[in-house]
Amino acid sequence: MIRTARSGAVLEIVIDNPPVNALGAEVRSGLVAAIAEAEADAGVSAIVITGAGKFFSAGADIAEFGKGMADPQLPEVCLAIEHCLKPVVAAINGTALGGGLEVTLACDYRVSAGGAKLGLPEVKLGLLPGAGGTQRLPRLVGVTAALQMIVSGEPVSAARAAEIGLVDIVVDGDPLQAAVDMAGSSLSPRPISTAPVAGDLAEIDAFVAANPRLFKGLEAPKACLEVIKAAITLSGADGFATERRLFLALLASDQSKALRHAFFAERAAGKIDGLPNDAAPRTIARVGIIGAGTMGGGIGMNFLSAAVPVTMVETNGEALERGAALIRKNYDATAAKGRLTAGQVEAAMALLHPTLDFAALGACDLVIEAIYENMEVKKEVFARLAAFAKPGAILASNTSYLDVNEIAACTQRPQDVLGLHFFSPANVMKLVEVVRGRETAPDVLATAMALAQKIGKVPVVAGVCYGFIGNRMLIPRQDNALALVMEGASPEQIDKVHTDFGMPMGPFQMTDLAGVDIGWHRDPDRIDTLKDALCAQGRWGQKTGAGFYDYDAKRQRSSSPLVASLIEEFRARENITPRAIDDEEIIVRTLYTMVNEGAKILEEGIAQRSSDIDVVWLFGYGWPRYTGGPMFWASQVGLAKIVAALDRYADRAPGFAVSALLRDLAAKGEGFA
Repeated sequence: MIRTARSGAVLEIVIDNPPVNALGAEVRSGLVAAIAEAEADAGVSAIVITGAGKFFSAGADIAEFGKGMADPQLPEVCLAIEHCLKPVVAAINGTALGGGLEVTLACDYRVSAGGAKLGLPEVKLGLLPGAGGTQRLPRLVGVTAALQMIVSGEPVSAARAAEIGLVDIVVDGDPLQAAVDMAGSSLSPRPISTAPVAGDLAEIDAFVAANPRLFKGLEAPKACLEVIKAAITLSGADGFATERRLFLALLASDQSKALRHAFFAERAAGKIDGLPNDAAPRTIARVGIIGAGTMGGGIGMNFLSAAVPVTMVETNGEALERGAALIRKNYDATAAKGRLTAGQVEAAMALLHPTLDFAALGACDLVIEAIYENMEVKKEVFARLAAFAKPGAILASNTSYLDVNEIAACTQRPQDVLGLHFFSPANVMKLVEVVRGRETAPDVLATAMALAQKIGKVPVVAGVCYGFIGNRMLIPRQDNALALVMEGASPEQIDKVHTDFGMPMGPFQMTDLAGVDIGWHRDPDRIDTLKDALCAQGRWGQKTGAGFYDYDAKRQRSSSPLVASLIEEFRARENITPRAIDDEEIIVRTLYTMVNEGAKILEEGIAQRSSDIDVVWLFGYGWPRYTGGPMFWASQVGLAKIVAALDRYADRAPGFAVSALLRDLAAKGEGFA
């Protein structure tokens, strides 16, 4: 994993541990040995360290974290490089992240390829750079630039790295020869950790004030501030000691464990259990979209942005024009923010073929139906589609609740049918539930998963049931939230419990955003529930300026006296005397019940693994990533505690029964993993 070669008096050390040159134990020991070899060789005057392939190094092997990493530890490796009596130059041939960038910081000089990305993303795993990065980077680039890189975790380009002083030279192509030339030009060692820090504590305060969102609810960003303060105020040795102490504390924290779980869960979600080895993905050269509404247009944009031609079909010319115009508007808005060039917008739009001709779908390799949720209408569309679609074309429904098997049965080709549940807005949200029907062919499933990844989505396999994984778990949350309001809680209290937990919005805020009228029977004279009463008065949510909350022209919400009055009327109608409801009961009846539903989903085989459920909620609903997702969070809370609490409130939760799997795991003292 470590190769060495001589180029005159320069020793080249190459990290060769594909695919990303992770700094596992063998790489670390090899680097220390190679540095020692160079120091002992009188014929070597300087050293260059580089990576093989497209990566310098993506950093530590995360799988080693928490398992007791073998010596030498990465801080020792970096000290060996920095203390080397011969100059060391990093040739940053590609991506250098985390520990990979820390290795370059331990070098005396840095030469980078123009396309390289350099970053310290440890904060995204609930950690901080633990091999001297927090002490060396502020000395090299200054406090503010170091804060931005370390606290945000976002990488910088080679050009930006040169601008802030992170690299000395940027070259086109492979930087190895430029680094060798530099190393052979009578350089002197210049260890960074002996240099003063460029900046002061006031810069830290200013950064925190300007970036409050980077710190909300998170432990690692706050610890990053402490270690950068240490770099400013302490000696080099004491700064390194502070960094190591806080790194180890974060490593043992629940937040870091949860964030590391989320990292691995996302990667595991792309794997299909039991997939035959010969299930090769089908070729998808053109995608058809039925429906030019907000969802259909958003889905289409994903493929256009990935350079896949899209045929978009509507039954109404005005709707078709409106849909194409919305796609153009969304692209133009992205370009206005500098995220796309005008040329990229035109290239994407050139791939869009809007048409009223249903037969045009016959040229497509995948057709996605994106019309409203009505089973009979969807079945009519699929029966018609089956007659036009070419043999081998995949037929997918974007349904968010309905039975994919029932849809497939009307096609005479159910093996080609599956669900592709995109989340709204489809051009932004990363999650796609890939719904495997009873007869969905293995290669169809493999194609859908691979294609979702190609367009930048995070796909999760789901089985067929009402609501699949995510929306099915919403049902007990929403039912209990409404029941709690009838019993004495307010929508504001329930929503606050959820946002305090870390959710982007609570159940009633979400209902207002999605539309209070979803699922409404549309009869204003039939008022059986509080939601019926709201809908009958035109309070359909944000889109009408009123739902469970009132909204101003900028969609800023405020409490509604009318809703409070309606709630009182319904309580009186049901002879309910309101009682005080504490936050703990809200947690149990809205969040613990979701965990219980997730356990039932596992029992029934609707999800392949508990971590897939976590991925659905992390990427589809904004569940706080630092808790790892609902199932991981539940395991950290303790399943026995959750079962006991569910039993305590079972008589109040509508239609409730504790999952047998959840009860069994709790009795055994186990978690979902």
